[in-house]
Amino acid sequence: MSVSDIQATENERRPATVGMSKLHMAIFAVLFIVLAVLPMLVYPVFAMKVMCFALFAAAFNLLLGFGGLLSFGHAAYFGGASYVAAHASKVWGWTPEASILVGTAAAALLGLAIGALAIRRQGIYFAMVTLAFAQMVYFFALQAEFTGGEDGIQSVPRGELFGLFPVNSNEALYYLVLAVTFGGILFLYRIVHSPFGQVLKAIRENEPRAISLGYRVNRYKLLVFMLSAGFAGLAGATKSQVFQLASLTDVHWSMSGEVVLMTLLGGVGTIFGPLMGATIVVTMQNYLASMGAWVTVIQGVIFVLGVLLFREGVVGVISRWIKRPL
Repeated sequence: MSVSDIQATENERRPATVGMSKLHMAIFAVLFIVLAVLPMLVYPVFAMKVMCFALFAAAFNLLLGFGGLLSFGHAAYFGGASYVAAHASKVWGWTPEASILVGTAAAALLGLAIGALAIRRQGIYFAMVTLAFAQMVYFFALQAEFTGGEDGIQSVPRGELFGLFPVNSNEALYYLVLAVTFGGILFLYRIVHSPFGQVLKAIRENEPRAISLGYRVNRYKLLVFMLSAGFAGLAGATKSQVFQLASLTDVHWSMSGEVVLMTLLGGVGTIFGPLMGATIVVTMQNYLASMGAWVTVIQGVIFVLGVLLFREGVVGVISRWIKRPL
């Protein structure tokens, strides 16, 4: 084999890194400006909830949209990190950033443990395994002493950032949540557009081909599973600081369903789709709350219409119209 053949083979095996396009840079810049002034226009807690769920959906999209793995149990990492962060703040007296970091680390480790077993199966079997483990986490949260059972962990203190800057007010905490969310989404963007992300796409599109090129597919699946769980945990840990609460709702199977809904509604495999989907769902929950149980019915109708009319999701359809990846 000649030198040129060897180089061609290496180039085939090593996908090129894709940098941030001008369009994406412009969208991120506008998004940051809008989020920076959003507390002046809407209730800060609502805006923080949107950001937390946007990060949660983006983390789930990393696994489904780019890894091709459908998980029905992502609430385990979102809620698990919420409990750990809340416990660290209230019982151990840790600062907000330390509590969020330990919650994120706990979610990533949980994702590593569950992922190591789940990736041994494919398709619906993989999804059902993740759901089974998530239910185990739910019952653990229900029975364990430190989680508070049905009451959860309430009155979580927000404390002082780095032990210096109080974040007791919603306005002060908002910019911490903004930094966490925006930084997390940018990090996810970098993962997707790195050589690692390109390999994930290759595995998603044609796993046997990726194996034939010499990639250790299971290692990539496990790593993306752990990364997705970690970022989902980052969202959950941040949410516990916002609402000063960790509850069973965070680890319930319906939370896993919600993040699937957000991702599908916004657009699977897109960068900005999960953000759009999370904004739509959280906005409906907030402004239609007065309708009680009918909110679920309305969400279901909108979801069905979205799937029928926007099969690629809202952002996916827009991306097809403008012929540019979003």
